[in-house]
Amino acid sequence: MSLLSGGGRHTVPLDVHLIAIRDGSAGPEVLLSRRAGAVYAAGLWHAVSGHVDHAHEDVVTALVRETREETGLVVDPADVRAALTVHHRPPAGGKGPRVGFFFEVRRWQGTPRVMEPEKCDAMGWFPLDALPEPMVAYCRAGLDAYRAGARIALHFQEPDDPISYDPEADRLHIVPASHATAQQPEDRVRDFAERAVGRITDWTDVSWARENSRVWRAHGAAGGVWFVKVHQNDRFHARETRALRSWVPGLGAAGPRLVAADPELRAAVLTAVDGRSLHGAVLAPDEEREVFRAIGELAARIHACALPPTEPTAAPTDPYAKLERHLEAARPHLEPGDEEYVRWVAEHARLLPPLEAVVTHGDLQLRNLLLAGDGTLRVIDFERSEPQPAVRDFVRLIDTLGIRDDLFEAFFNGYGRPLTEVEEAQLAAVAVLDAVSGIGFGSRLGDPELVERGRRTLARRNDTTRPHPLPPQS
Repeated sequence: MSLLSGGGRHTVPLDVHLIAIRDGSAGPEVLLSRRAGAVYAAGLWHAVSGHVDHAHEDVVTALVRETREETGLVVDPADVRAALTVHHRPPAGGKGPRVGFFFEVRRWQGTPRVMEPEKCDAMGWFPLDALPEPMVAYCRAGLDAYRAGARIALHFQEPDDPISYDPEADRLHIVPASHATAQQPEDRVRDFAERAVGRITDWTDVSWARENSRVWRAHGAAGGVWFVKVHQNDRFHARETRALRSWVPGLGAAGPRLVAADPELRAAVLTAVDGRSLHGAVLAPDEEREVFRAIGELAARIHACALPPTEPTAAPTDPYAKLERHLEAARPHLEPGDEEYVRWVAEHARLLPPLEAVVTHGDLQLRNLLLAGDGTLRVIDFERSEPQPAVRDFVRLIDTLGIRDDLFEAFFNGYGRPLTEVEEAQLAAVAVLDAVSGIGFGSRLGDPELVERGRRTLARRNDTTRPHPLPPQS
């Protein structure tokens, strides 16, 4: 590769770097190796890397080749994803400026192992937010830029800088992305967050792939990790901040702590919560039962919290007031007989005696529950928290509990008591309403998971015999 420099051409080598990512117990992990022997930066950790060997080898082919030579892993070129490009200049003693192409890979064949012991004496997986030391500054710059969602970065070291990463000589400069691809929050939100926790060097967009989800993981220059969240409306902002200021602190390490909130921006800064989402997690049967027992125990702790003083103590208004709107949105996706059944459920549910309102999470489902490395549970996302009957928190779990007797039993063993007859009837009715709402909402957002979950719930409730999900009415 050559770049115009003065009156001549400046030629630089091309590097390729592997960012192999896997899900770890505390979040994403990256594969690193430790350089050894008569090589540059011996004793320092580095990503699997190498050079483009000749003019006929492209950077993807070079990455696949270097990965196999150094780790034994076989990577399909179709599974290679562009991460970022870094223009790098090493300190004195290095081999001159170069351009590094960093590629993300999440699929491969084989188990990584040291294939070149004369160049590498160790290999292992490390959390992306807890990288090992000492580490090559060039590689650390690339991984920091990757975590920040950058596409292009500069890393021009001074002659007397160390080869290893030193936060006092951090030369990483991220080239801002265009507005269309920027992954950082707007300037006002960034300023608000930095006033709360100090300078932030890395931003990672961790929003859900859904409309109006705006959440970032923020890494501080002096250490520390936080989450910065912008709520989609004033109501959600008020609910979440009220919950975080009132009852969530009573959960201790099971929930985040509110650091700062700005109602005008609808923004909040929260402490990071350790753990991996249970959404899509594959667990052994015994472990799964233990997890659902713990979810039941956590739900009982939430429901036992005192209602915030500013909250009403009475149950909320008729939950079926929006039924017509939900049916209108869901109707194209309903099966024959579904609408009739939903109306029948709503009509009978209105006759049930009201249940006492308690503190609820409001969106208690697997994606909002995290399993920490020590096996304990964490809970996040409180923007739907409000006084409701306790059964409202069971609705989003019904999709799993309703088809697994062992998980149902484990959950209520953890909860500490079975449901009353009226609670069972209310749960069945609210589950049907939630299914219709989810179908309509999911179809509008193009979210097939929500649509299918709602359809499964209706299919289980509305069979040909239509067993009454409600107690007989007097």
